[in-house]
Amino acid sequence: VWGYFSIGANGGIHEFADSQFGHVFASGPTREHARKALQIALKNISVVGEIRNPTEYLVELAETEEFKNNSIDTAWLDKLIAEKTIKMKCNANDMIFYAACLRAHLQVKEQQRKILDGIKKGHMPLQNSLKILQSFQVELAHDFTKYNFHVSRTAQDAFALTIGETMLEARFREQPDGSLYVKCGDAVAQISGVEEPLCLRLRVDGQATMTFPRIRDPSELRSDFNGKLVRYLHADGADIKEGEPFAELEAMKMIMSLRSGVSGKIHHTLGAGAIVAAGDLLATLDLADPSKVQTVKPFSGAFQLSSKSGQNAGAQKVLDSLPPPPTMNGMLRALLRGFCASPELSKLGGVGIVQQIFRGHEDGAAEDRGMEVALDTTCELLGVFLENERFFASLVGGDETQTIQRFQGTPEELLSKILAHTGLRESLHIVSSLLRSLSSNFALEGAISALPKALVSNLTELQALPDAGGYGQVKLLAQQLLTQMNKPLSMRREDLRNTLLSATRRDLVVLANSHDPERRMYFGLDLISSLFSDEDQSIRSKAVELYILRTYRGYTVQDVETVDAKDVVDKTPAAQLHLTWTFAPPGVQQKTQKGYAIVLPDMSAYESLVESWKIPAAPEITEIHILVAKVPSTSRKNSDESRVALCSAVSRTAEVISATAPLLDAKGCIAVNVLLTHADHVPSYLHFHRASGWKEIPEYRNMRSTLPSLIELPQIQKDFTLSPLEHGRIFAMDFGVSKDKKTEVVFARAASHIAMGLDTLASSILSDLLTSCDFIERAMLDPVLENRHPAAKIFLHTLPPIPDTSPRDFRYLQVLFGSAVQQLMAESGSRVLKLRIAKIEVKVWVATSPPTALRLVAESSTGWEAAAFQETLDAFTGSPISFKNVETQEVCRSIEMLRQPVEEQRSSKRATARRAGSTYIYDFPALFRISLTKLWMQSCDKIPEKLVVARELVLQAGELVEQEQGGNNRIGMVVWQCTLRTPEYPEGREIILIGNDVTVKAGSFGVEESDVFHRASELARKKGIPRIYIACNSGARIGGVEELKAMTQVEWNDKNDLLKGFKYLYISDDDFKKLPAQAVESHPETVNGQTRHVLDAIMGVGLPSTKGGVGVECLQGSGLIAGETSRAYDETFTLSYATGRSVGIGAYLNRLGQRNIQMVNGPMILTGADMLNKVLGQQVYTTLDQLGGPHIMVPNGVTHELVQNDQDGVEAILRWLSYVPENVLTIPPLISSKDPVARKVQFTPTKTPYDPRHMLGGVKVDGEWQGGFCDEGSFHEYLAGWGKSVVVGRGRLGGLPVGIVSVETRSVERHIPADPQETKSSDIIEVQAGQVWYPDSAYKTATAIRDFNRGEQLPLIIFANWRGFSGGTRDMFGEVLKYGSMIVDALVEYKQPVTIYIPPNGELRGGAWVVLDPKINIEQIEMFADVEARGGILEPPAAAEVLFKKDKHTVEMMHRCDDKLKELDARQAKGEDVAKDVKAREKLLLPVYQQVATQYCDLHDRAPRMKSVGVIREGLKWEESREYLHWRIRRRTQENSIARQLMRAVPNMSYATAMAAVTDLCKDVAAAAAAGGEDKAVALWIEEHPKEVQSRVETERHRATEEEIYKLVSSLPSSKRAEVVRDLVGYSRVAAQASA
Repeated sequence: VWGYFSIGANGGIHEFADSQFGHVFASGPTREHARKALQIALKNISVVGEIRNPTEYLVELAETEEFKNNSIDTAWLDKLIAEKTIKMKCNANDMIFYAACLRAHLQVKEQQRKILDGIKKGHMPLQNSLKILQSFQVELAHDFTKYNFHVSRTAQDAFALTIGETMLEARFREQPDGSLYVKCGDAVAQISGVEEPLCLRLRVDGQATMTFPRIRDPSELRSDFNGKLVRYLHADGADIKEGEPFAELEAMKMIMSLRSGVSGKIHHTLGAGAIVAAGDLLATLDLADPSKVQTVKPFSGAFQLSSKSGQNAGAQKVLDSLPPPPTMNGMLRALLRGFCASPELSKLGGVGIVQQIFRGHEDGAAEDRGMEVALDTTCELLGVFLENERFFASLVGGDETQTIQRFQGTPEELLSKILAHTGLRESLHIVSSLLRSLSSNFALEGAISALPKALVSNLTELQALPDAGGYGQVKLLAQQLLTQMNKPLSMRREDLRNTLLSATRRDLVVLANSHDPERRMYFGLDLISSLFSDEDQSIRSKAVELYILRTYRGYTVQDVETVDAKDVVDKTPAAQLHLTWTFAPPGVQQKTQKGYAIVLPDMSAYESLVESWKIPAAPEITEIHILVAKVPSTSRKNSDESRVALCSAVSRTAEVISATAPLLDAKGCIAVNVLLTHADHVPSYLHFHRASGWKEIPEYRNMRSTLPSLIELPQIQKDFTLSPLEHGRIFAMDFGVSKDKKTEVVFARAASHIAMGLDTLASSILSDLLTSCDFIERAMLDPVLENRHPAAKIFLHTLPPIPDTSPRDFRYLQVLFGSAVQQLMAESGSRVLKLRIAKIEVKVWVATSPPTALRLVAESSTGWEAAAFQETLDAFTGSPISFKNVETQEVCRSIEMLRQPVEEQRSSKRATARRAGSTYIYDFPALFRISLTKLWMQSCDKIPEKLVVARELVLQAGELVEQEQGGNNRIGMVVWQCTLRTPEYPEGREIILIGNDVTVKAGSFGVEESDVFHRASELARKKGIPRIYIACNSGARIGGVEELKAMTQVEWNDKNDLLKGFKYLYISDDDFKKLPAQAVESHPETVNGQTRHVLDAIMGVGLPSTKGGVGVECLQGSGLIAGETSRAYDETFTLSYATGRSVGIGAYLNRLGQRNIQMVNGPMILTGADMLNKVLGQQVYTTLDQLGGPHIMVPNGVTHELVQNDQDGVEAILRWLSYVPENVLTIPPLISSKDPVARKVQFTPTKTPYDPRHMLGGVKVDGEWQGGFCDEGSFHEYLAGWGKSVVVGRGRLGGLPVGIVSVETRSVERHIPADPQETKSSDIIEVQAGQVWYPDSAYKTATAIRDFNRGEQLPLIIFANWRGFSGGTRDMFGEVLKYGSMIVDALVEYKQPVTIYIPPNGELRGGAWVVLDPKINIEQIEMFADVEARGGILEPPAAAEVLFKKDKHTVEMMHRCDDKLKELDARQAKGEDVAKDVKAREKLLLPVYQQVATQYCDLHDRAPRMKSVGVIREGLKWEESREYLHWRIRRRTQENSIARQLMRAVPNMSYATAMAAVTDLCKDVAAAAAAGGEDKAVALWIEEHPKEVQSRVETERHRATEEEIYKLVSSLPSSKRAEVVRDLVGYSRVAAQASA
């Protein structure tokens, strides 16, 4: 056999080839031999390409009788083709299966391509797109049957295909030529194919080709896009023709027609006005000619592959190189990587597979898989989880929308991580199950000697995951597992035994009350109980006595005796030991109680105890302890058996207690505590109380017997149902739900036996509070609290009395406690807010006889102000029954201490606010108090009282009046007039604090809310004081007339087919008569004799549901406050803090107020993500942060500062206020600076790019601090994420607040994100050069200048180091000219001193100089230049090009200055030919003389020339600039303030006239000042002589008044002048007498 093919070197068909690009020939002894050889050759030829070829058809053709007999011709071939006589010999199901595999692979490949292309452009993949990479449908049609496969990707190289009743698993590998090797069971095949416009063409093993046509049902008319059905163009049942429009849809405000593909009779399926999505069925057709359309029926039943399917040796060899089919471990790895579980295991889920692994049922493994395998499995799977989630965990806290920008790997790597992250919920379940299974199976005492390092590393990383983002539960489990597994394996039982051998009874008392902080000789109850079964009787007795003494620490315990009474011993044969004692609770001395303990050898003694138990003779035995010395152990590796055994033991114990209840009641017993000592792990502690009917109290299980009483759990249980979260030796964490289901609280309660002194009390309480925060933080991760937002309350009980204290120390103890709480808030205020801690109680004992209980209380609602209450105790139980405030002497009951009415009401509202991502608005004054406390602690030791006085203002009769609502507000807008004692204003400054109450109608803006906001803002403007707005809202209120809903009825077009729509809405005549006159607008219509009122409009006037607004009236209110906020920005200081979401008008208010602080979880949006997704028809936006989160609002300049939480937000507000004067009529606050104003500026700007923040704030270089221009630590940058080529902020210069604008000398990047709704958009990174103004940075400069000027009244310093504006096409189109002009506008209207300073090695050129020149605002702007600075139109090299005429004058200079050229010129003058020598010399010297020319031009740009021509005031030395500019600005600020006072006193006075008066006032001081000290002398004189200043103001006012009176009198007719003067004289006499 031989052949040839016309194939080019590039693999394509040769250009000279005809339609038959290949020929194959065969020869042999006979034609039959040749034919068979030809068939074999054809079967082994595989032609893969776009051109179809008949290779396999020729094999079958050669098998026909005609071909064998050589009786063939073209007519014969045409007949075969027409009759389709030749058919391929292949199994149809096999081909269908391989086609499904190919189509699934191509679909995934294409989807991955689209997603990767989007990622490269900056688009995060949509959820729907990612789902297609996990599971999807594949449809095929063959022989009029539709095969619908459900495909699940179970691995990167595996599919599970389900059809009908059959599930098939396939593995594949793609080859370089695009073909696939597919393996299903034992069958292997190589497949290839291509999706053509009309079909899928499949080729299997290069021998069989089959086509699968695309499925289309022409009788169904469907929508091609999302929209609203406007109308049908043909009546129902009408005939339509092929290609004729049948309906119109409205989409994006456009009307589009839909056409029918075939002729037929149309039947409507929807009504006009229906909202439809792409693919929705609009109508069906009765086909005019059904014969032209063949229907396709769906496949059902079992789908069988042939036994001979695909035995391809080459494919088998390739697939054999693949890893083996996945084990259960492998399936879990695939699940963790975002793939689907095999349908066979999908019912189990990931958690079920984990359980299968730990039960050892995988692949026939032995029952006991062994510890090593389990640990390795866990370690491997945790590694996979961390590999996927490590990156996403790093984004939690504000960067969640920056996935693409923060990722460092390839797009393919990112896609794999995103795919895994989409299954985070399932992954968390798998990891949680792994950790729980590992803990329950192998973490029993002593089961593991050491964890593998890799596992410890993974667990450590897990416990370091953030609380948010869904990782809380696995973080908690990892923490618990590490703690559990790292416990010491030996509890030092032998050490304790040896100690007891030689211990006396007095030693036992000392040992019971011992405290070992390092726990080297720690003998706890768990360890002590292990000796109850000791062989030595004396050891057992001492152990029991030590157990009792240790249990009752803090109590008064006396008369501990072993019972030897014969009747007791003999009549209780089951007991090993009896013990009695007397005790009294802390603080109780008069009445004592009797305790009794009985030791049983094991649980088999229960039966004997029930039959015969003689309790020692005593009038009453209050508490009984049953100590079971040994409980049978269970398998350590079978947690189920352990749980069953424990339940059985508890159940048996409960039966014993129930059986002996009559005996217990007869002895007056109140409680029975049962200890079950287990051989293999810690004991179980059970509590049975008479009050509970002698049933176990599950909430107390495993708590030491006295702990519930010490931490007052019984009192809590009167009002709360408790669910244990975590219980320890001396603490309990419980989740409580109030009986009325309205309040949820996490109770953190602990008892301490460590003594505190007055000198250590504050530090000890602080340490205990921080520990409590740790416990609360861990408890908040518990699954019980998932999707809940409970408050937290801390209770600490320190039992040892405080030495050397008496009732006289009550107030001192209160102060110490308050100090500890203040320090906690200062150090961990943000953490306290995050944990939602609402109350802190510390109970201590004063060393009286008996000790006096003092309860110290601080609550968030009172700003954490400390209060102290002396307790009155129950004489028997020691429980508090009343509390007396040590300051007011007011007495309250116990219930009032536990649940204060106001706090109870606020708790549910706090939870609502937390769900909105914010803090309850009524808690913000407390946050201000915490932040002010922190500020005062940083500035001085003494903290003023009443740091915050908040007077709530309520709208009544259109006016704001002072009234405390305490959270009972019905209007969702709250206002306070606050007095804040800040370090800048110790006597207090006033602000107006306005905030949305998100708990009232989601914080929406109704009419009343807008009115309150408007009045409050007006008040701030009237007073000229700062207006602070706390924003958390849902925009303008939208609603409806609720009363009409139940009345409204529908008139349908066809009652039998409601999909055809309706005619109108109406209400009955009876309902109409019940409504107010203006509730609706309607017209009557009579139907069947009944009057209907067809609704034309709904107004709702006079109905309760419309009070506060439900529509356009709310929009009008929004317009009202929008205008008010714009005016407020012009007239006073406005600042908004976005906590939680701000929607619509809420977002606009933030922007209109200009200054914004945003919390990372506080998006500012116009429309919600869900609404936009509905418009777009798919889930484009997944979070509100994509629309208005920090990564949108910070780079676009809406947000000035970003904070992490509300406590940080309040601190940011106070920091901003520290630069702002108390009102608009005063100057910014001047405070004493710890950084001397005379300090030299140590950091010097260089000629090379540097960080301007170092120039302003200083920097540490080589471990040594180099101070910057501003006072150390005072400079704070704002708008840092926007217009990065400019740096703006606020700082202090010698204690004087200043606004600062500086330039970034380094290149920066501007990031423009891709728009998720526009798939063709891409991320854009623009590089911006340093020292250049771009559109964004020019706008930023103008914005900052306006902010400094309006409401802040800050002196402005601009460190001018610009080379000019960027004038390229993109930036000119980006409006750089407009924004540059805005800088001039802002400077023209600036009312405070402006200092332009060109820093050392800086330069100010061209247009940049123009927009900053002092002539723009000659009254306020002064310019200075450093002696090392430059200023000019062009930079020296460019100027030299112009000035020296492109080197013409440079050459002239050479000839004038160079001796060699002079000589050549002389020779040339004599007629010598020296032209070449001259040219050579000029070329040689040109670079040097160009430098000379540049230097020459540079000399024109220096400070001396600038000063000489009057464009700058002075040339400064950088290191001395701080002191000079401080006094200069300080003087100008004071003079400017006096000038403004004069202008207010004399309305028509110009600024120039006012300044002339100021100059005259200070001329003597200025004249007497020493050289260079004039500014300082004048500034100090003005500050120290306010009376003289005020006197001059009054003098000018009087003079102006006299002039005005004279002017007015002069304007009168001469006949009236005398009369008016006479009246004025009379008025003056009367006024003088009245004042006397």
